[in-house]
Amino acid sequence: MSKRDKLIDRLLKRPIDFEYDEARSLLAKFGYKEDNRGRTSGSRVAFVHWETGHIIRLHRPHPGNILKKYQIEQLIEELKNQGVV
Repeated sequence: MSKRDKLIDRLLKRPIDFEYDEARSLLAKFGYKEDNRGRTSGSRVAFVHWETGHIIRLHRPHPGNILKKYQIEQLIEELKNQGVV
């Protein structure tokens, strides 16, 4: 099982400790690039797919690195809508 497959399985289990770095790594494996739009974007981060232009927006968690439950659900929904999971 590849690293990508392991991350997908982990995400779909909706863990309470899924980290932002894991989400960023998974999205990169699907062709998304992190884009922090300017200095006023704060913790809001956009992940843009380099081929389709599809955008997934997340808040970078702070002070920790753990995504909240709603962010995990949002990420799963976006990836399902794109047909990648």
